Amino acid sequence: MSERPALRMRLELLMREVAKFGAVGGVGVLVNLAVFNLVRHMTELPVVRASILATVVAIAFNYVGFRYFTYRDRDKSGRAKELSLFLLFSAIGLVIENGILYTATYGFHWDTPLQSNVFKFVGIGIATLFRFWSYRTWVFRALPAREAVQTAESFLTTAERRERTEAGRAK
Repeated sequence: MSERPALRMRLELLMREVAKFGAVGGVGVLVNLAVFNLVRHMTELPVVRASILATVVAIAFNYVGFRYFTYRDRDKSGRAKELSLFLLFSAIGLVIENGILYTATYGFHWDTPLQSNVFKFVGIGIATLFRFWSYRTWVFRALPAREAVQTAESFLTTAERRERTEAGRAK
């Protein structure tokens, strides 16, 4: 029973993080798709190259949003390492996202503007799952002290409840 409040608190924190990640990512998707369609219709660049360019623009936008909005409370030491890891995992996401578009375009010859946008969107969705996991696990790490304080507060709250319950039984 005492683990429920701690679990609820962790779930609430995770849901807030998912919502913030989703807000930044949602705008990033719009940036990605807008740049993709703009480059695709304004230049002679092939579909996948236009998509890669759009993804790079969205990655830059997302880093700023994640660092200063979603994960602003996370450890800010080691920015060079953070940026390096962000770029590494973003590059893997870029390969996932554009690999799906590449397969649809050149493997199945699904290359109408509508099909390209659908597979671009599907690729973004799959790559987003990977990015969420990798960013929160490796890039924007929680401050160890904050986790320790939260664990201690949870322990103290549990201990206080236990004492009240034992005191109530003793009466």
